[in-house]
Amino acid sequence: MSSANTGRMKRFLKIKRAMISLCILLSLYCISLCAEVVANDKPLLIRYNGKLFFFPVYIFYPGTAFGGDYDTEARYTELAKTHGFKQNKDNFILFPPVPYSPYTADLTELSGLPPHSPDLSHFLGTDDKGRDVFARLLYGFRVYMSLAIILLILEIIIGMSIGILRGYGGRIIDVIGGRFIDILSVLPFLYIVILIGDVIGRGFVTLIVVISIFNWIGLSCHMRAELFRMRKNSFIDAAKILGTGHIKIIFCEILPNTFSSIITFAPFSLIASIKLLFGLDYLGFGLPASSPGWGELMNQGMEHLSSYWLSVFPFLILLITLLLLAFVGQGIREAVDPVQAVNSDEF
Repeated sequence: MSSANTGRMKRFLKIKRAMISLCILLSLYCISLCAEVVANDKPLLIRYNGKLFFFPVYIFYPGTAFGGDYDTEARYTELAKTHGFKQNKDNFILFPPVPYSPYTADLTELSGLPPHSPDLSHFLGTDDKGRDVFARLLYGFRVYMSLAIILLILEIIIGMSIGILRGYGGRIIDVIGGRFIDILSVLPFLYIVILIGDVIGRGFVTLIVVISIFNWIGLSCHMRAELFRMRKNSFIDAAKILGTGHIKIIFCEILPNTFSSIITFAPFSLIASIKLLFGLDYLGFGLPASSPGWGELMNQGMEHLSSYWLSVFPFLILLITLLLLAFVGQGIREAVDPVQAVNSDEF
């Protein structure tokens, strides 16, 4: 951390709008990482005939441990209703605050065909398969944010590497890299996603690989421009005169000076990735089947126009997430630009 970056961090901490947004995002993401203890049809704790069974949400317990006949995983919602479990008053099951899984349909306690409107048990309703909407939104937040962070990391690694190679490797490498980027830029991204999805199948790894093929182009061009701007500076010439190697110049002189531009780029890259994942999921070419996704819920809402909760709640959580990320990105821009930081209001 140089003195300039330390000053930028202090300016960012003073921008309340950005700090509040960042704290909310980090809190929501931490909660989503522990989504199994918030929304699940598996209990957190079971006491059965004097024995304690901790965290069945993470640990496998066979049905025979609770008086069942099979070694498959116990069905805890049915276990709580059995006569053998109820006859012992010391037995109890502690379920998460939302006792529903995003993958399991609740068709026994609700009347009529799904989707079911919001009520006291499913306060955001259920989807067209009877699965709890809140649970799917919570798990979907974890999926979308995790995939967006992975895509951001890959984008930074690939984009910076190719941008530095073009900007520092000479004219021939720059021309070849530029022509390759021109060809890659005109390829129809959606058609490639559909083609690969039909040939290989939908999956998280496939989705990450396909998006990463195209996702780095903008950052690489930015890094190339930064390299052309900085490689003629006096501190680069001084490092060369002192006999510093090219690799050390790149990592010790160039990259620290591009830190501010990369960190400014990150929130808006997350916004673009989340919107892309949402759109692909809505079209049916994104997450694997049955995976909790906001776009898939929105698609259900378009098919069931009278079930407003299938469209409204995914749209609201998407809007809030993108808005918070935009506030963080704007705060970083203000912190990086000293003139804008001085003239802008803190909130």
